[in-house]
Amino acid sequence: MSKAGAMDLATGLGGKMDKSDVLSAVDKYEKYHVCYGGDEEERRANYSDMVNKYYDLATSFYEFGWGESFHFAHRWKGESLRESIKRHEHFLALQLGLKPGHKVLDVGCGIGGPLREIARFSSASVTGLNNNEYQITRGKELNRIAGVDKTCGFVKADFMKMPFSDNTFDAVYAIEATCHAPDAYGCYKEIYRVLKPGQYFAAYEWCMTDSFDPNNETHQKIKAEIEIGDGLPDIRLTGQCIEALKQAGFEVIWEKDFAAEAPVPWYLPLDKTHFSLSSFRLTAIGRLITKNMVKALEYVGLAPKGSLRVQDFLEKAAEGLVEGGRKDIFTPMYFFLARKPLSENQ
Repeated sequence: MSKAGAMDLATGLGGKMDKSDVLSAVDKYEKYHVCYGGDEEERRANYSDMVNKYYDLATSFYEFGWGESFHFAHRWKGESLRESIKRHEHFLALQLGLKPGHKVLDVGCGIGGPLREIARFSSASVTGLNNNEYQITRGKELNRIAGVDKTCGFVKADFMKMPFSDNTFDAVYAIEATCHAPDAYGCYKEIYRVLKPGQYFAAYEWCMTDSFDPNNETHQKIKAEIEIGDGLPDIRLTGQCIEALKQAGFEVIWEKDFAAEAPVPWYLPLDKTHFSLSSFRLTAIGRLITKNMVKALEYVGLAPKGSLRVQDFLEKAAEGLVEGGRKDIFTPMYFFLARKPLSENQ
C-alpha cells in the first residue's frame, strides 16, 4: 500500500536529506541541466550526486501520484493504467523465464513496486539494487507489508560498481532505470559480469527514437525538459543501447519499441486533455490540486522550502514526455532481451 495522504507527501519530501537542505539541493540539481546553463559532461561526471538528489526530491511525488511502480506501460484498450503496469512487469518475468528458486537482480529498483510484483508472480527471489537511501527505506517497509521481505531485499550501491561476485544471478532486469547511467556500455558490462553464463538480461530503456533530429530546436527543448524532470545525464538513441549491449558481450535475442504500436498512447496519463477517475492525480486537475496543496504545505512550514520548485520541474518533465510521445521522438519502453553466452568464445 502506497502512501496516499497530503501529510505523507509532506513528510517524504526531501527524502533522507535534512529538510533545511532541500532548497539548496534543488538549486544544485537544477544547475546540472541545460535549462539552467548546465552541460552533459558535468551531468555525466556527477551522475551519482545528481540522480540521488533527484530521487530524494521526487520520490514522494512519484509515489503520491503514480503508486509503487514508477514506470509507463504498453496498454491495451479497456485496460486500466494499474492493470497495464502489472502486465508490463509480468511480461518481463516471462521473457526471462523466471522460476521458483531463481536469484534475480532488479537494477535501479526504485521503492520496489516491480520487484514485489515479479516476485509474487514468479516465486523467484529478487534483490533490488539502488543507490538512494530513502527509496531503500521505503522499499523495505513496503516489502514487509507485502510479506515478501523473507525472499526479497535491497542493496545500496551504484550500478556502475556492483558489490556482487561474478556470475551471481540467474536473471537481471531493469525497468526505465539504466537511462540514469552516464555510460551505457559501463553499466551493461557490470550487468554482464554479475549474470550467470547462458542467462538473460531484459530491460525497458528510455531512448530518443530515429525520428529525433538533434538539429531541431523543438526536439532539443523536449529532450532537455525530460532530462531535468527525470534526473538524466543524457538520453541515448535506441541504436546506441544495442551497440553498447554487443560491446559488453551480450547476444541480443530480440528488441522492440513497444511505444511504437501501443493501442493506447503510453503518455496518456500525463496528457492534460485526458481525464481519468482511476488515475485522477495524474490528470491536469489532479496535478493542479497537488501543486496548490504543496504550495500550502510549504507556506505553513509542513513541507520544506523548495518543494514547489520540485513540483515545477516534474511538471516540465510531464510536458516534455507528452510532446516527445506525440512527436514520436522519445520512447520510455524500448525493450530488449539479451543473453550472456555460455562461454566467451560462443
